[in-house]
Amino acid sequence: MNKIKPNSFVKLSNFTTWRVGGEAEWLAEPKNLDEIKQLIAWAQAERLSCQIIGAGSNLLISDSGLQGLTICLRKFNGSFIDNETGSIEALSGEPIPSLSRKAAQEGLHGLEWSIGIPGTAGGAAVMNAGAQGGCVADWIQAVKVLPLKGGEVFEINKEDLEYSYRQSILQREDLLVISARFQLEPGQNPKELNQKTNQNLNYRTTTQPYHLPSCGSVFRNPEKDKAGRMIENLGLKGLRIGGAEISTTHANFIVNTGNATAKDIKELIAVIQKKVQDTHGVLLHQEVKELGFDRKD
Repeated sequence: MNKIKPNSFVKLSNFTTWRVGGEAEWLAEPKNLDEIKQLIAWAQAERLSCQIIGAGSNLLISDSGLQGLTICLRKFNGSFIDNETGSIEALSGEPIPSLSRKAAQEGLHGLEWSIGIPGTAGGAAVMNAGAQGGCVADWIQAVKVLPLKGGEVFEINKEDLEYSYRQSILQREDLLVISARFQLEPGQNPKELNQKTNQNLNYRTTTQPYHLPSCGSVFRNPEKDKAGRMIENLGLKGLRIGGAEISTTHANFIVNTGNATAKDIKELIAVIQKKVQDTHGVLLHQEVKELGFDRKD
């Protein structure tokens, strides 16, 4: 068995869709389960903290970087499809758009809504990702996970994942998602599914700022309203701090105009939250996960 070796002082801006973030003390990109287990064992032996990232969307990493070991799962990808039963098992690094395409081509209905989500199957399962009326919780059956503090892979069924809007138990536990299993509807017309998938993608690309680095939606929608609408109605589109800008295309996106820092983005998030709360009495909660801001050197 080949041993995987982490690299030291790796620029994390190359691993996030916002293109910001400092250096990882150690970083590795495993391609299989054996390598993942090796890395976790190494981090334990070295007494290092361990954090997991996927496609780097929905993620804001501090300009100070991350201590310990960062495991990036984007090379741990692949999927296993049973087009007769409609069951799909996707490894955690499998991009959601490619999974959506594969399902449609096999005549499996259920993931057309996910075509434009810039994340992985693992990240989507953790966050209960959703778009255009659909979400992971509607179709997922179970996830396989590996404890970050040592142990063997085990399965958690949907009923025990405690899904709610952009929430799951996986956000509160030290677990690495190995794979996610979805139950879709088989026997559908691939041509019609591809057409619907293309329509969804076209809608997202024409209403969201795909031309600049972003993390996707920054805030969860409050009950009975849309975060983007509230921000836009305050006239905040185009507001900048440093190289970070509230998108002029969609107000729930913050884009990197070229030289943004994580500090710029974090400050802009705080400005939006304060203005919305001052005006509407509503605190917008982030969809974005933050890493490294509690660092103590």
